[in-house]
Amino acid sequence: MLALVDSGSPLRGPFTLFFLLAMPAGAIAAALRGLDPFGRTVAAVAGAVVVDMLVAQGMLAVHRWSVLGGIAAVTAISALILLLVLVRRLRGRTSRRRTD
Repeated sequence: MLALVDSGSPLRGPFTLFFLLAMPAGAIAAALRGLDPFGRTVAAVAGAVVVDMLVAQGMLAVHRWSVLGGIAAVTAISALILLLVLVRRLRGRTSRRRTD
């Protein structure tokens, strides 16, 4: 929120960096529930870095770079991943109930 409201707080930078790593990592970790905890953590952090770099590269390629746009894009991608995980889990529950 500090970055989106353009706050002058000294915590703005560290919290923004934490969000840009934690949000996609959490979404990817939710999708990788079959791995052991250490493997899931490593894969989720690596995936978060990849998502951040792809967003930055895409924005630079189309000459539309902005901090707020980057935060919004990473948030949208992470929310989409979480939504897909939720849909997959709900679909798995309903198909198991129908076959029982």
